[in-house]
Amino acid sequence: MLSGDCYPIVIELMRRVYVFTLARLLRVKQSTEFALSPVSSGSLPSADLRCPGKLIRDACVFGGRTVLCLALVAAASALPASADEAVERYRSVMITDMGRALEGAKALRERLAANDIPGAKQAWIDARVGWERSEVFTSAFIPDLDDAIDAWPGASSGFHGIEAKLFGAGRTDVGDATDGLVRDLTAADKQVHEMPLTRQGLLNGLARLAYEIGDSKVDGGESRLSGTSLDDMRNNADGIEVAYGMLFASALAAADAKLDAQVRGEISRLKALLAAKDLRSIDPEQLQKASERLVLTLSAAALKLGLETPTLEGGPTFTGAGQ
Repeated sequence: MLSGDCYPIVIELMRRVYVFTLARLLRVKQSTEFALSPVSSGSLPSADLRCPGKLIRDACVFGGRTVLCLALVAAASALPASADEAVERYRSVMITDMGRALEGAKALRERLAANDIPGAKQAWIDARVGWERSEVFTSAFIPDLDDAIDAWPGASSGFHGIEAKLFGAGRTDVGDATDGLVRDLTAADKQVHEMPLTRQGLLNGLARLAYEIGDSKVDGGESRLSGTSLDDMRNNADGIEVAYGMLFASALAAADAKLDAQVRGEISRLKALLAAKDLRSIDPEQLQKASERLVLTLSAAALKLGLETPTLEGGPTFTGAGQ
């Protein structure tokens, strides 16, 4: 049992942990300092808000209760990452992917200015990789930018407006559309860095992207003129796998290991279908069924995770109609 003079230290420790959590939620700079009120034993050392484990260790040693408080250090180290921490770790992946899309669009603009058609085509393809992996986020959190950047078919701007002229006709007169793409991707990149994210929104994005693979992309695919439709779907599936693994897998495994294994299995089956040598080798019906099974499994997982059943495109809850 802790002695009386240790209680002020524990109270101060709890306050600091609260401040740390609040700082993360508000996304304050790591260098931000908070004034700490003194405790009965004297002022605690200045806290390193970036490291709760160190904060606990400092508080314990300062209070002269090292042996008793080592248990707190061990317990804190053993705690799984919180949901908010998982979301922030996943944000770093999205930042990388969206950054790749933006850099590819900028390279596209440079190659077009140099009248380098092969280089422009490769830059367009490179930009698509990062974008397709980011669609877990884009459809759920920035739908207007998602439409401006990646609308299809029949788009006159964005990726596919550029694709139609560059790949379809070998033309480089897409400067305005490319400037617009860079502008919109810059805005999307800013949102990835700054927008508050929720697990519910990201689960919705996962389900929508899984459904889209089977429902709207298999019939000739999204990027027909560039011949990269299958790569689009593979990058979508990679994005789904990474998002599930980082955001939901550990929590679901703890709540229902069998259901976690089922989700992973459905993702693996979807990726196995997309491993075909070309789009024509994929059975559209099998791909659609695989994507819908994944959506249904994610819907079941939502209940175990304490989340609402995901919806598709802001519409009604998916029930697997038509299967």
